[in-house]
Amino acid sequence: MPQAQSAEFKKAVEDSRKLKAKPSDTELLELYGLFKQGTQDPPFEQSKVPGMFELKEKAKRGAWEKVVKDGVSPADAQKKYVALVKSLKEKHGYTG
Repeated sequence: MPQAQSAEFKKAVEDSRKLKAKPSDTELLELYGLFKQGTQDPPFEQSKVPGMFELKEKAKRGAWEKVVKDGVSPADAQKKYVALVKSLKEKHGYTG
């Protein structure tokens, strides 16, 4: 069951698409992991495990798995996502 999304989280998701510069791969993976944990759609345990040659998907799932293993709850993941987008807006600029 998908996690309810806070208004701040929904706005941060929207704002992340309006950054002036593309975040680094590390930042993108961190955003992805927090987003997936924050939405829980589907929950990590029910998500598809990528195949051996799906390197991009493996990296994305690994970022999400790190958030899960760190014990970050969906609500906390949303808060961390909002904070990360805020810092990325300051770092990369924002066209909002």
